[in-house]
Amino acid sequence: MSYVIGGLCAVLAGIFLYVERKKKYVSAVILKGLASLCFVIAGVLSNQGTGGSKPIIAGLVIGCIADVLLNLRFVFQKKGQAVFLVGILVFLSGHVAYLAAVLPMSSNQIACVIIGIILTALLMVWILRQITAKPAFKIFGIVYIGAITMLNSVAIGNLITAPSAFTGVFAVGAILFLISDVVLILNTFGGKFRQSLRIANIGLYYAGQLLIAFSLQWL
Repeated sequence: MSYVIGGLCAVLAGIFLYVERKKKYVSAVILKGLASLCFVIAGVLSNQGTGGSKPIIAGLVIGCIADVLLNLRFVFQKKGQAVFLVGILVFLSGHVAYLAAVLPMSSNQIACVIIGIILTALLMVWILRQITAKPAFKIFGIVYIGAITMLNSVAIGNLITAPSAFTGVFAVGAILFLISDVVLILNTFGGKFRQSLRIANIGLYYAGQLLIAFSLQWL
């Protein structure tokens, strides 16, 4: 049943992209919210009731809320930047929830943290060379990318040291999530919006969230 919900998520995400392209922003927010609700439902259906599943479910719920907030910036354009920053903060808390789930599973926490910090620095140096943004957005971006890069470092570390269906599916989901965020940042602040990048951003994002939700079947 969770995979059926995943298929519905993909359909709703596709319709969302079409409606957003037509600049019907209120309808787009509703469709995006419904698409995101699907990965929450998929997570609940996949949940095996283990202790580590609770923060992951929380992360999925937080992600759903953040999705709505990010697109509300198009509805309330006069307060668009403030709404966008709030959405990023909410997403950040979602990454913290995911990290709270997988960090205790790590047998090399210090190494993963150090690698995460190094990768964040390298990635942000590259990103900041590609974009033009206000200082507040750059600061938020560094913290946000730092959180999801740290999540990826821990998730990949867990996969290497304790390979399993859960660590594998979760790690791939986290990687797709990170790539989608990088695409979003480049497309939003890179100087020129490209619909192809928007499609890539949304496709990678929902694939990542669904994989994180599905991973609960093996936790």
